[in-house]
Amino acid sequence: MGEGDRGGAVRGRLRGIEMFAGPLPEFDPERAPADPVRLFLSWLSDAVTEGVRDPHAMTLSTVDEAGDPDARVLILKGVDGAGWQFAGHGFSPKGHQLAVHPRAALTFYWPEHGRQVRLRGPVTPGSAQDNATDFLGRSDTARAASLPARQSQYLTDPAERDRALERSLSLIRQEPSLVDSGWTLYTLAPAEVEFWQAARSRVHTRLRYERAGDCWERFRLWP
Repeated sequence: MGEGDRGGAVRGRLRGIEMFAGPLPEFDPERAPADPVRLFLSWLSDAVTEGVRDPHAMTLSTVDEAGDPDARVLILKGVDGAGWQFAGHGFSPKGHQLAVHPRAALTFYWPEHGRQVRLRGPVTPGSAQDNATDFLGRSDTARAASLPARQSQYLTDPAERDRALERSLSLIRQEPSLVDSGWTLYTLAPAEVEFWQAARSRVHTRLRYERAGDCWERFRLWP
């Protein structure tokens, strides 16, 4: 099979995948709350209650020094009036990118509900106390993995990694309150938040919140 035939077969297979097969919830933008945090927590609660897998998983998008985009899936740590929280190592690629360009985007997708939430805005690091609290709330293995501060570096010898992890675990067991100074709890304070509700007809419903001073303005968007 030639490259053109193979590409056509892939396209055909992708087109044959059924989207939004199950019942989808209703979404009336006219009844949406004035604050996007309330609507987000409502959608998140629906996802948790109805057993959507990994409902707190989200894509974090950043840009590097050259302006090239980067993205990865993280876990949401919390949401409040200040913004959406996530954590990572300050010496990791995302940490370096956020230090240079402290703005980012978050994307949540709950496929069973045909729902997507998109946010973007400035990102600020947490206080030393907030960072320490988040770090100490992680499992021993997760804490041990961060201590060598080598995330995303080339791994040439898995045995070296295993030895480093064992040393880190030993340190944590000897000193349970040990905190990695590079671990950071970040908060994204969105300038805009979009809620997207799918429809089988493909006439999807979109509602965007845009920050206007201390308040939010709401706008319907074309599908």
